[in-house]
Amino acid sequence: MTTTGTEVEALGGARINGQPVQPARPWRTTVTEPATGEPLFELIGGGTTEARAVLDEAERAQRGWAETALAARAEALRAIASALRSEPEAERLAVLISRETGKRLAESRAEVGLSAAFFEWFADAIRSRSGASHSVVPGLRHEVIQRPLGIVAVLTPWNFPLSIPARKIAPALAAGCPVLFKPSEVAPASALRLAEIVEAHVPAGVVGTVLGDPVEVSGTWLEDPRVRGLTFTGSTRVGRLLAAQTAPNFTRNVFELGGNAPFVVLDDADPARAADVLAVAKYRNNGQSCIAAQQVWVPQHLVDDFAAAFLRVTGELVLGDPLDPDTTLGPLALPGDPARIAEIAQDAARSGADVHTGDVALPDRGHFARPVLCVNPAGGRAVEEEVFGPLATLRGYTDLGEVVTATRADPCGLGGYVIGEPVRATAVAQALDVGIVGVNNATPNAPVVPFGGLKHSGLGWEGGQIGLDAFLTWHTTAVGA
Repeated sequence: MTTTGTEVEALGGARINGQPVQPARPWRTTVTEPATGEPLFELIGGGTTEARAVLDEAERAQRGWAETALAARAEALRAIASALRSEPEAERLAVLISRETGKRLAESRAEVGLSAAFFEWFADAIRSRSGASHSVVPGLRHEVIQRPLGIVAVLTPWNFPLSIPARKIAPALAAGCPVLFKPSEVAPASALRLAEIVEAHVPAGVVGTVLGDPVEVSGTWLEDPRVRGLTFTGSTRVGRLLAAQTAPNFTRNVFELGGNAPFVVLDDADPARAADVLAVAKYRNNGQSCIAAQQVWVPQHLVDDFAAAFLRVTGELVLGDPLDPDTTLGPLALPGDPARIAEIAQDAARSGADVHTGDVALPDRGHFARPVLCVNPAGGRAVEEEVFGPLATLRGYTDLGEVVTATRADPCGLGGYVIGEPVRATAVAQALDVGIVGVNNATPNAPVVPFGGLKHSGLGWEGGQIGLDAFLTWHTTAVGA
């Protein structure tokens, strides 16, 4: 799954029983390399036929995997993690991620490590689980056992093409659930390689992968009552469509959807340090993260100092090839995204914002966008939309209550950040109406903790013990004497 020079490789997008298959009615698209704008792969995907085939195989594999001992499932997950960390596999995956998404190589390497960590965490988590026996009602003994939910559909986006699937597939497999995997067609190669690695360590049929027509593939799975669970990361718009599609079968859903993260600077914070944290929270993955900082709130008297500090950091960014170690901001994954970011900046200017475009050199090819800071927008797209790129807003406040009120009024509620004295900043963080907050840090997520959104940002939780619960059911037997 690599290319050299101008050679473009055909990439098969369906795997059944651990083997690639030729789709009955091929669905084709070209995957573009963001750094160059040139074709990277031709993806040959599947549709209804392949989606139904992997579902049938999952049904055949379901009972055997459910009855596999917890220790054996944990061992399989650890073997997957070991394969992800091995060389040259880890580096190969990191390069694929960077070439497909535009993510800097250092970040891609970190994503590979995080993906392995999810498999390791859930290997430990499932081994620590057991049933319970209760003798609290006279004459009765209540026996409670856990069971796998059943076949689970996993639908994932392009921005973290390895770690988001790992965060979903690992707990599903740990719980004893077969997985139907549909990654994004924007960044398919790294996800397909993950599927190959996982398939090598589980029985045939336990994982089936289909890329292709999104409506046909997901529709085939979600309309079938054999699919008992859906875990999806993507836009709120698509999440609503999927929720409606799964409602007739009462399919259990876990959705991680759009964000519009507040970044709150307290009046005791150092503006320069806060600007450094914001640079990580905003520009990680080139701004293409659902928890990327977006709505920056600064005490009114610090607005000018903070804006100057952040623009200095922004001015030091180096836009370029994500495989170049000197690059600090890579290209956007989608060809139309630079124009979209420019349109959002223009809309902010029309609302009265003072728009600052980073004074950085722009490469002469690829999907690059200069970073943008919009100071004091009155509203519009920069305030109301998930930007998903290197653009942030900056507004002053005189009362922290204004900020808390604004987060509660925002329909999104995924991530946030607070910078200041730790005790006070933690209190403010806990008042924000979002699912996860970084206090004096820009990387709050980890496999051990729950991750999910409130309001229009999601349903259910991933990570931690509760992330395992999403794929389990419980059975109670009340036994009389």
